[in-house]
Amino acid sequence: MPLSAQAEPPPGAPPCNPRHDLIRLSTPLRHVAHKLASGEPITIVALGSSSTAGAGASSSLNSYPSQLALELQRHFPRHRIAVLNRGVNGEEVPDMLKRFDEAVIANKPDLLLWQLGTNSLIRDHALNDRGASIREGVEKARANGTDVVLIDPQFAPKVIAKPQVGKMVDFIAATAKRENVALFRRFEVMKEWIEVEHLPFSTFVIADGLHLNDWGYACIAKGIGMAIAEAAQRPVVSAKVVPTAHWEYAD
Repeated sequence: MPLSAQAEPPPGAPPCNPRHDLIRLSTPLRHVAHKLASGEPITIVALGSSSTAGAGASSSLNSYPSQLALELQRHFPRHRIAVLNRGVNGEEVPDMLKRFDEAVIANKPDLLLWQLGTNSLIRDHALNDRGASIREGVEKARANGTDVVLIDPQFAPKVIAKPQVGKMVDFIAATAKRENVALFRRFEVMKEWIEVEHLPFSTFVIADGLHLNDWGYACIAKGIGMAIAEAAQRPVVSAKVVPTAHWEYAD
């Protein structure tokens, strides 16, 4: 993807300083690390729905995948890193699985960033498959030699109004642990903007109460970029076996 200009924060916008313990990924990114060490080009696929596609941004250049490409360029200026935006508005996990081969596997990515859960949550859809649909995608990605990072729902008015939001966030975290893949805790990162930094929702969410604005996407991209950079340069440790979650709310 050609590099675009980084989104300029609006006048008076707060600084974006993601907290390291919130953004740190639970597992290292082995395939990305290998490509960094060898100097080979790196391909990242961002799969998801509207908050990946960039709904709410002033242009596609201000979506989180576009801004992530710039963040990674700053972290790794000597490396070629492509971030492919494969977000489609309104999709849930079964929709993404239908196009998984074309959107993800065909691009042979070194890293898959899979944003999921929001649409199922706000539509009150529960698949009750104990994470089988997520596992199917993770297994396909792994067989393709791809690191995986799951991204949970955004902390936004329409999301937190749903009574099952806590269960959805916990379920995605439990699934990431069970499958031994990384999790970017977008929900907790954004929650901190409200509860610790005391920012109003209008700072980072547009009027629909769901989608991010340019500042919100840029700050999430900064956090993901920092997380990728740290996880790809971290010493590899042995994985731990994590028990399967026992409740059945799924995306």
